[in-house]
Amino acid sequence: MANKKYFDALSYHAEGRPGKIEVISTKPTRTQFDLALAYSPGVAEPCEKIAENPEDVYKYTAKGNLVAVISNGTAVLGLGNIGPEASKPVMEGKGVLFKLFADIDVFDIELNCENTEEFIRTVKALEPTFGGVNLEDIKAPESFEIEERLKKELNIPIMHDDQHGTAIISGAGLINALEIVKKDISKVKMVVNGAGASAIACTKLFVGLGVDKSNIIMLDSKGVIRKDRGNLDQYKSQFATEKDLHTLDEALVDADVFVGLSKGNILTAEMVQTMAKDPIVFAMANPTPEIDYHVAMEARPDIIMATGRSDFPNQVNNVLGFPFIFRGALDVRATEINEDMKLAAVRAIASLAHEPVPEVVMMAYGESNMSFGPTYIIPKPMDPRLITTVAPAVAKAAMESGVAKAPINNWDAYEKELRKRLGIDNDFVNRLMIKAKKNPKKVVFAEADNVRILRAAQGCVNDAIAEPILLGKPELIHRMMEENNIQIPDVTIIDPRREDEKRTAYGKLFFEKRRRRGVTLYEAEYQMRNRNYFGSMMVENGDADVFISGLSRNYPLALKPALASIGMNSETQRVSGMHIMMSKYGPLFFADTTVNVELNEEELFCLVKNVYSRVKNFQIEPKIALISYSNFGSNSGKSPTTMRRVIDRLHKEEPHIKVDGEMQPVFALDGEQRFELYPFNKLGNDQANTFIFPALNSANAAYQLLRTMGASEAIGPVLLGMNKTVHILHHSSTVREIINMVGLAVCEAQDRAKR
Repeated sequence: MANKKYFDALSYHAEGRPGKIEVISTKPTRTQFDLALAYSPGVAEPCEKIAENPEDVYKYTAKGNLVAVISNGTAVLGLGNIGPEASKPVMEGKGVLFKLFADIDVFDIELNCENTEEFIRTVKALEPTFGGVNLEDIKAPESFEIEERLKKELNIPIMHDDQHGTAIISGAGLINALEIVKKDISKVKMVVNGAGASAIACTKLFVGLGVDKSNIIMLDSKGVIRKDRGNLDQYKSQFATEKDLHTLDEALVDADVFVGLSKGNILTAEMVQTMAKDPIVFAMANPTPEIDYHVAMEARPDIIMATGRSDFPNQVNNVLGFPFIFRGALDVRATEINEDMKLAAVRAIASLAHEPVPEVVMMAYGESNMSFGPTYIIPKPMDPRLITTVAPAVAKAAMESGVAKAPINNWDAYEKELRKRLGIDNDFVNRLMIKAKKNPKKVVFAEADNVRILRAAQGCVNDAIAEPILLGKPELIHRMMEENNIQIPDVTIIDPRREDEKRTAYGKLFFEKRRRRGVTLYEAEYQMRNRNYFGSMMVENGDADVFISGLSRNYPLALKPALASIGMNSETQRVSGMHIMMSKYGPLFFADTTVNVELNEEELFCLVKNVYSRVKNFQIEPKIALISYSNFGSNSGKSPTTMRRVIDRLHKEEPHIKVDGEMQPVFALDGEQRFELYPFNKLGNDQANTFIFPALNSANAAYQLLRTMGASEAIGPVLLGMNKTVHILHHSSTVREIINMVGLAVCEAQDRAKR
């Protein structure tokens, strides 16, 4: 298992362009004129403006949205002092999270220096480049001095996320947990196990929230930190106690709160049983908590527990905080991240857990009744409301505390800007995977003698989203897996040619379905030797939940067995194909991209309704544009005329669907320009997210161009209108696209099972 994960992780980081980040120009660079503006001589003008007024650097450069993630590699995750080069994958990953969750650009900087003065001097010299600095993975106690000095000596936001990120999220959880058990924060007895950078920062923040310092017992590897112990540094000594306590067992008796930032399995069930009524346990050691969740719950049914793990309730995850804290700080050009701003983030995160949880979040986590209570004291990382809740709270605190150089006046406009930064449901794939993981389904891969399919099946097992069933010759599949270092423990492999009993059973069932279509019983049973027919019949017979094929066959040949075996649902006139393009604006839905060469008015009308229902099922509000070379009657021709008739019918018969056209793609994507020229349009000034094309050639070309140019990652084709969950891949589908397709298919199968 370890080798498998090791191989997968190395492949992820090494394949294609090495690493996880790249720099992309935000301005046109196609012509010599563009380049003359970007560099010489045009660049001289903003240089002169900035020289006259240094604050104009925020106007003419990316400084205001640029954060440095800086480390010296002395305390990397749980790996210790592994050096700056070895820390770079982590710093790149932090940059990815900044971009994904808050649209903040990052340069990761790994410094080859462990000397505190040298580190501080180097970061200070970088100040003109960045709007903020995120310190990362620096060992204590040096990290304390580095952050404190830089905060005093620089004029931009500085935060050591290892310390304050965990403190902010756990602080929000503490507020809510104490509210549930009705305990006064000023009177609770708290035990903190661990005295590193994160533990010290958490404890200081808890004191800021109202915990009485005299009620806190802190322990390090030597036991309780007491005032009579020698050689205590200034950071530990502030939490030293005079109480006659020496061990964790002694400290926990009648304690209300345990905060663990130490190592796994040091807290026993017996220790938890000695705690006060309604104990609160935050066991945040990773990957193994100080006490197993199930052990703790069994020992104390009245416990409220949080961990750092995503597979248990109440995950303390720093991604709930740092992207949005920096977002708010950057947007008001704060000169620092002060205590007021951190406490504002704590209270904003805590308050969000009280709000009704959107259906889109519950769907992502496979929950039907997620609400504030013992198992939901902290919002989920995939909650799209975090950016519009935490960032404004931090920005307001910066303004009120006097550290904001560019105050915000219009908060409604600011919220709209935040939503626009991330697009609509930019975490679409993550939500699919989280939902799939809650109830994995059996997925039949017809083409298991393909390395990409085998790698995808391995990825599905690693991600715990599906139970793959591989069709093909077992000896060939095992050999391919061995040659390519692919490990899928206990995978089911079926060769239809060797399954006489199943072929006979499936053949009879297929004959019953197709006997009025000229198929004999012999032909039906013989067809079951074909993996596409056999796999389709597995799904039709309930022996599997999802059928995936098409990687090595052309689309019509791969689709035909599924249509014959499973068929269309009763409400569909014909099947159609849809691709989901993962753009910077969020998911964009294109149809019909794979099946129908040309659609008449009735078929287009039904396609819009089918696509609307499917997109709506993703908990996304469809905003549909019918695409043409004409804009609202500006040109004649068969295609735009048909589109206009479809729109007229939709507006009359389906007024709840937000749809308009016909329109050119530029007006579908640019809502402001569309509204300015065509204010009557039913989409208003919103950007369309769903695109209906008049024919296969235009739809297929559009999605292929976006995908091939690297402008968008694709999921699909998603087959619409089938009676059960079947999807046919494209020849060029990548391993990641196949895994994404499986995640979507598993979610679809889950929904079908509920219906």
